[in-house]
Amino acid sequence: MKLTVIGCCGSGPGPDSPASSYLVEQEGFRLVLDLGSGAFGALQGLIDPGSVDAVFLSHLHADHCLDVAPFVVWHRYSKRSSGSLVPLYAPVGAERRLALAYDMDGEGLTDVFDFIPVGPGALQIGPFEVELARTAHPIECYAIRLTAGGRSLVYTGDTGPTDRVVELARGADVLLAEAAHPDDDRDQPPGLHLTGRQAAEHAAAAGVERLLLTHIPPWVDHIGQLFAASSVFPETELVQAKASYDI
Repeated sequence: MKLTVIGCCGSGPGPDSPASSYLVEQEGFRLVLDLGSGAFGALQGLIDPGSVDAVFLSHLHADHCLDVAPFVVWHRYSKRSSGSLVPLYAPVGAERRLALAYDMDGEGLTDVFDFIPVGPGALQIGPFEVELARTAHPIECYAIRLTAGGRSLVYTGDTGPTDRVVELARGADVLLAEAAHPDDDRDQPPGLHLTGRQAAEHAAAAGVERLLLTHIPPWVDHIGQLFAASSVFPETELVQAKASYDI
């Protein structure tokens, strides 16, 4: 299993990275996790957009889904699309929400996507055995566990502290965890985001092998987040756009 970071900036695109988007490849199958603001441009620099086999959206906040719109434009007008529908796995309501993001009249996107609503539980996406768990976030959001070839990757999406993510990640090889809140922010709202230390505490409690920190906003000290997490869970790295990891 190969993970490539398309974008990792939290809350929107930043000077060095688009917003959240990740490419996971296994046996020639290409799954994109989230398509946040600015991600589609970076995706084109990595692969042919027509080779994307499926898309999973953790939730429908703009920094995780807004670049579905240029993805649609490419498929409709580039004359390079195969014309096959791309399965899009997302919370209930995604079809309407994304149609409105694309066009003020809410023009349907079913000529490009096969919309598949998701909820907690198990499913299969290509070669991946998939498990989903609801996270602690103001809107419906799902963390995803991908297992293939005896290896496993868990992506938190957006979440505050929750045992559901710990259970989903138990024994995983890699936990790709958001760490948007600085540890010294005493006014952070509950049920929204993790701090670097909290991400590490989740990794330690789940017994994962490796922690990758992501979704850090431009105004938060990235190295400070890494330091806080590493003090709890030494096998921690800070992801960067275009970086790849063999899992």
